[in-house]
Amino acid sequence: QVQLVESGGGLVQPGGSLRLSCVASGNILTIYNFSWYRQATGNQREFVAVITSRDTLDYGDFVAGRFTVSMDKDKNTGYLQMNNLKPEDTAVYYCHAKILSDGGLEYAYWGEGTQVTVSS
Repeated sequence: QVQLVESGGGLVQPGGSLRLSCVASGNILTIYNFSWYRQATGNQREFVAVITSRDTLDYGDFVAGRFTVSMDKDKNTGYLQMNNLKPEDTAVYYCHAKILSDGGLEYAYWGEGTQVTVSS
C-alpha cells in the first residue's frame, strides 16, 4: 500500500509564492514520476507539471515559467514551487505518482489534494 500526502497549500496574495510538497510512503521500490494537477471549482482537473526519475520535466502551458517541479528521491518527496501566483491559480492541487512496489506491482496513486487560494 502506498500513500501520497500533500502539504503547503494556503491563502496567498497575488504575486506571492507557495511551495507544495507530496510525500510518498509505504511499499515503494521506485518512484517513476511525480505529477501535479489542479482542479478549480466547476472546472476539469488539469495538468500542471511532471518530473520523472530521470529528471525529465514538463509543464502546462499556463505555467509560463512561474512554477518549478522537483523531486527528492532519498525522501520520496515531490515539490512544486509556485511563484508569481495569480487569482486564476486558485484550485485544489493534487499530487500524482507512478510507483513500483514489491512484487512488481506498478500503479499510479493520487493524493487527497491541498487547497491553494490566491486572493487579496
